Amino acid sequence: MTVPRSPAPGTAPPEQSGPDALAAEQEQPWLRLDKRMLLVHPVDEAVKLLPVLLISLVVGTQSGNHYWGLLVLTGLVAYAIARWLTTSYRIGPVHVQLRTGVFQRKVLSVPRNRIRSVDVEAGLLHRVLGLSVVRIGTGQRAEKPGESARFELNALDARLVPALREALLFAHGSTDSPGASEPAPAPPAVEIAHWSPSWVRYAPLSTTGVLTVAAAVGLVFQYGLGQRVADSDTISEGLDVLRGWGVAAAVTIGVVALVAIASALACVRYLLTFGNLTVTDDGRVLHVSHGLLRTRQTTLDRARLRGTSLREPLLLRMAGAARLDAVMTGVSADQRFSSMLLPQAPHAEVRRMESLVLRADDSTPLRMHGPAARRRRYSRALLPFAALAAAAGVAGAVGAPIGWPVWTAVAILAVAAGLLAHDRYRGLGHATPPGRLVTRHGSLDRGRHTVDADGIVAWTVRQTFFQRRAGVATVIAATPAGTGHYDVIDLPADEAWALVEAVTPGAGDAWTRSV
Repeated sequence: MTVPRSPAPGTAPPEQSGPDALAAEQEQPWLRLDKRMLLVHPVDEAVKLLPVLLISLVVGTQSGNHYWGLLVLTGLVAYAIARWLTTSYRIGPVHVQLRTGVFQRKVLSVPRNRIRSVDVEAGLLHRVLGLSVVRIGTGQRAEKPGESARFELNALDARLVPALREALLFAHGSTDSPGASEPAPAPPAVEIAHWSPSWVRYAPLSTTGVLTVAAAVGLVFQYGLGQRVADSDTISEGLDVLRGWGVAAAVTIGVVALVAIASALACVRYLLTFGNLTVTDDGRVLHVSHGLLRTRQTTLDRARLRGTSLREPLLLRMAGAARLDAVMTGVSADQRFSSMLLPQAPHAEVRRMESLVLRADDSTPLRMHGPAARRRRYSRALLPFAALAAAAGVAGAVGAPIGWPVWTAVAILAVAAGLLAHDRYRGLGHATPPGRLVTRHGSLDRGRHTVDADGIVAWTVRQTFFQRRAGVATVIAATPAGTGHYDVIDLPADEAWALVEAVTPGAGDAWTRSV
């Protein structure tokens, strides 16, 4: 057996196993990241510690000692150089290893046969310098909050990354014999989706802009600038004008201003994040690339594809839009962008993309779950308001001042709850096309999930006390992909194991025989 002893930076030897491979791996040298990162690390650290730099600048200006800023900047540069000197990696035939830490040393070792994703990113400065950030994921969740279950090579020469990604993702298998054949070359890729600038109109229909505004306000107050802004002459004069217009006008203007700012920020973020998005398919992998300033490339192995999730939040659904994610083994659904196929886009485009990814025209109509499921949605939506109306009636009977505004508010909220219950029932359903389970539920955040039968590893039929009384049950399909489970909610109980049998022949029948 021949094992490369000293691979070039950014390359990977063939994946192997066994004692000989492990012994040869230990003799391989540790490699450093590209020297051009010495230009990037100081900038990254300066951005992270921008408040500290600003404070040092203010202190230096007020004290007349301008060396404060210079000292802080020198410290950032020294720390960046120390990070580069103390970071090294080794790509062996058995493991991928990373050593990091300026003050506390840490070695992260990932078996190559456990690698599930290789994501590539490049910020603006990385792109100028010809570098890329490679993140290797194993699909494992972090054991502690803030702890990462994958490691990052920041950064490698961008020209070496495609071959490295190919080797890490698709070189699984034994090559112990000297005459082992090389992996077959990838077939030509076909573009199956391309981003359109018109899609930006869907960006304001998410909470991104509002969250950005909230984060900016929190940051301002965190560094003690909020009170200064509030006490400024401009803000004071603006508040005086609004008081003269009345409370209703002030609230209306405030809401309109918030919506306008949040929408603008959401559109800018959408353009920067998803601009130039393309999705290609070579029959073996789906390659997703997007971003204007910071680019991101994600490779989804079709061998690990277990289905799709079509998300339709209420506002997007009202605008005729949706977004699409892949259900991938070893890629958790909470990993940001790692399984995204399409961002907010027209519903017809999302469904077309879904058919191409699944390689099937999934036109099977969903089966509704019957009157018991409908009653449960209306009862859970309206009972709280019925109780509130009863409480208001009792309070009015004993002399409490319950005026028409209270009854009007209760009536409006009850009507809204009834409409929500109606929409939730309309969105509830399932289908069992050959080899797949399709389930849909929700209203404010509706999701339609399609999961391959081969990816389902276990079934659970669950009934709460109230479900037993209503004669319905929830069927849970467990899978090592995506969210880990996909539920068929409030299905008639006598149809639960028939559904299991339809998706996984023999599973439901075995249960029936056991009872």
